[in-house]
Amino acid sequence: MILTKAGSILGPIATVLGYIMDILFRFTDIFGIFNVGLCIILFTIVMKTLMIPLTIKQQKTTKLMSVMNPEIQAIQKKYKGKTDNESLQRQNVEVQAVYEKYGTSMTGGCLPLLIQMPILLALFTLLRDLPKYFSDHEGVFSFFNILPDLTASPATSLAEGFTAGLPYLIALILFSVLTLIPQLMQSRNQTGAQAQSMRMMSFVMTLMMLFVGWGLPAGVLLYYDVSTLWQVVQQLFVTQKVIEKAKAEEEERMANAPIQVDVVRRERKPRPHKKS
Repeated sequence: MILTKAGSILGPIATVLGYIMDILFRFTDIFGIFNVGLCIILFTIVMKTLMIPLTIKQQKTTKLMSVMNPEIQAIQKKYKGKTDNESLQRQNVEVQAVYEKYGTSMTGGCLPLLIQMPILLALFTLLRDLPKYFSDHEGVFSFFNILPDLTASPATSLAEGFTAGLPYLIALILFSVLTLIPQLMQSRNQTGAQAQSMRMMSFVMTLMMLFVGWGLPAGVLLYYDVSTLWQVVQQLFVTQKVIEKAKAEEEERMANAPIQVDVVRRERKPRPHKKS
C-alpha cells in the first residue's frame, strides 16, 4: 500500500487510518475476500467501538443539560436586561455553580465532538482518495455487486442510467434519512420550544445532506450510513440505558442532598437616644 503524504494537518491522521484500513484488507484477504467495501464496514465498527466511551460521555452531558436547563433559564431570567459588569459576573458565577452541582462543565458536551472531528475529517480524506491509499489494489474499489465503484458519486453514476445509479441513489437517501433519526431521538431529551426548534433544524439538515451527498464518493456514503446506523442501535440499546441510570442516580443524589437555607440577618438599627 502506498500512502499519500498530504500537506494538511489531517494528512498524518489519514495515514494512520490508511494503515488500519490496509490491515483489515489483508485480514479479509486471508479468507479470499478482496473487497474494500467490506473493509470500510469493519473499519467503521472498529472506530465506533473505540469511540463508545466518548459517545456515552457526550450523551450523559446532553441528558444532564435537560435537567439543568430550568435552573439556568431561571438565572438568565433573573439577570435579564442587566448589562453591567457586576451583574454579568454574578450570572456567570451562578451558572457555573449549577454546572458544578451536577458534576459537569460548559465544555463537557463539546470535548468528545472536538476529539472526533479531526478523525472524521481524516476519514473523509481517506475514503475520498481510495485509489491513492490502495494504489496496488486495482479494480477492487467496490462493495460486492451492490456498489460496484466506491469512488463514483450518485451524480456520476446516474449519468450512466437509472439502473446503474439506483444503488447509489439508495445510499444517498440513507445518508439523508439516517441523519434525521439520531437528531429526532436526541430531541426527546429536550422540552418545549427547544425540542420543536431542534426538530425543525433536523429536517433542514436532512434536506441539506441530500445536496451534500449528491457529489460524495460512495465510499464516504457507505461509511456514514454504517456509522449512523451503529449510532442509532447504540443509542437505543446501550446509551439510553446508561443515560437513564445516570439521571436516576443524579435525581436520587439531589433528593438526599441536605437542604441549604440562606439566612439573611437584618442589620440592627441603633436605638434613638432619649432627649434629656
